[in-house]
Order: sequence, then C-alpha cells, then structure tokens
Amino acid sequence: MQTARDVLTPDALAMLQAIEGAGSFAAAARQLGVVPSALTYRVRQIEDALDVLLYDRSSRQARLTAAGAELLREGQRLLTEIDAVANRVKRVATGWESQFTVALDGIVNRTTVMELCESFFQLQSPTRLKLREETLSGTLEALTAGQADLALGVALEPTTSAGVHGKAMGMVTFIYVVAPHHPLAAAPEPLGDELLLRHRAVAVADSVQRGGGVTIGLLAGQDVFTVASMQAKLDAQLRGLGGGFVPECLARPHLEAGRLVVKKTERPPRVIRVSYAWRGGSKSSQGRALQWWLKQLESPATRSALLGPVQWK
Repeated sequence: MQTARDVLTPDALAMLQAIEGAGSFAAAARQLGVVPSALTYRVRQIEDALDVLLYDRSSRQARLTAAGAELLREGQRLLTEIDAVANRVKRVATGWESQFTVALDGIVNRTTVMELCESFFQLQSPTRLKLREETLSGTLEALTAGQADLALGVALEPTTSAGVHGKAMGMVTFIYVVAPHHPLAAAPEPLGDELLLRHRAVAVADSVQRGGGVTIGLLAGQDVFTVASMQAKLDAQLRGLGGGFVPECLARPHLEAGRLVVKKTERPPRVIRVSYAWRGGSKSSQGRALQWWLKQLESPATRSALLGPVQWK
C-alpha cells in the first residue's frame, strides 16, 4: 500500500486544485487532458493512503468533505512553499528572482506604480512581476505570510520578528467626506458621534486572512456598508450611499471638483504614518529585483507620488 508521501506529490495537489476550480471531475479532466477515470483513480489512491474520504460521493458535483477541504488548504500552502524554494534557488543562481510580488494598499497611487513597473520592464530582467490588491492589515499580512516580497502603503508598523523591514513613505490624513446631496452635507459642524451614528458608514473590508482585521472611524452600532476596495468605497460615497473617513490624497480631486464635501467632526482628523516594507536581510542577500525597487523608493519624489491622488482606470 502506498504511503502519504508516495501520493501527496505536487502534481497530486495541483490536480485537487484543478478539480475544485472546475467544479467536477469531468470538467477537470478536460482541462488536464486526461480521462475522468484517471482522476478518480488518483483521488482514490490518496484517500486509501490517508484512510479518509476527500469527496462526498452522494453529490454529482465534486463536493469536498471537511478532510478534503483541509487537504486543499494545506496543499495550496505547500505548493506556495515549493514555488518559494524554487524562487530562492533561482535567485541564488542568477541574482534575479523568478517572480517578484508587490502588495499594494488601496491608498497607493496606481499611476505611479505603473510608471515604476514600466521602468522595471525596461531592464529586461528574467523576473516576472506580480501586483496584489490589499487593504489595511492585509497589506502587511501578504508580506509576512510570504505572498509578497514588497508591500506599499503599510498602515501598521512593520515588525522585524519575521524578517520584515520597513521605512516610512509619508503621513496620510484621513478626513470625513460625504456627497453634496447627502443629509450630512448641510449639517452644522462639528458632527458629533450621536449624529454620525444615525447615518450609514461606508467601510473597506480588511483583506487580512487571519483574525478580524482592523477598522477606521466606525462607531459601535452604526449601520455599515462594507465594500471590497478603496475604489468601491469612494464610489459609494460619491453616490451618497454613506459617509466615512478617506485619505485626503484620495479625496482631493473630488473635493476640488465639488463631488465631495469635507465635514469637520468632533473627532480630530486621523493622521497615519504609512510605510513600505520588504522581506530580506542584508543587501548582499537580496535579489536584484528587490534591490531595484528599494532604490526607487529611496527617492522622496517617488514616495510622495505614491501617496498622491489615487487614480483608477
């Protein structure tokens, strides 16, 4: 009988991911270019070796059991680790990372990021570039969890306990804004908590994967409209669907155009120190892609541009 080590290969874990993504054995078999019976046989080999059932046989769909779902989660982690090992090996051999991932918080100016990416591609390095959209504490978590090599717009103080280093990008002021047609636009200032509590707040969901995440400027018991990104939060507030605190750099062009109104509250504006953070020790141990990005971030003009008015296409 085969052991767990015999059957839990990277190919087998990737196969389980393919089945989950396709939704059925037949669909996954078409994607992988094999017959469905071949997938069924390999799954049974894994089940026999682990002495568990991975799929609910009473369903026509490929529905995972609790054990199967856990194997899928851990399998994804193992495949990520394998990719990380391959990345480190390639970096040792050539000096360039095979892939370099940048986690971007919602407050970071995308136009400036794309300009940096354009300059990086002009190097014609072998490194593949990947951008991740994150919010709040999820930006730092992407780095500490090994899912990113560099994080821009970290609102939490980077820790060195996990080999993470950080430097300041600048200060970001959060201001309370509403659309001109929102009831609070004409309310006398400063707005007190009792008044704010009677109106819906728009909040961005923290992209952190573990724990409850953090929130900014919400009141206990307040009606909250939660959206997935800073772009969606801005859109909701422009439509008058609620109010909330947003970075002044993000709101500035809409304030100047009259599409948003800033309102003073009894609570003072929140000023947050924003950083960029990266994984890696001394410069000699850093990949060449990381070295290039860190060199660009040494420029005060670049850091300032990254915290300028956020623009989305």
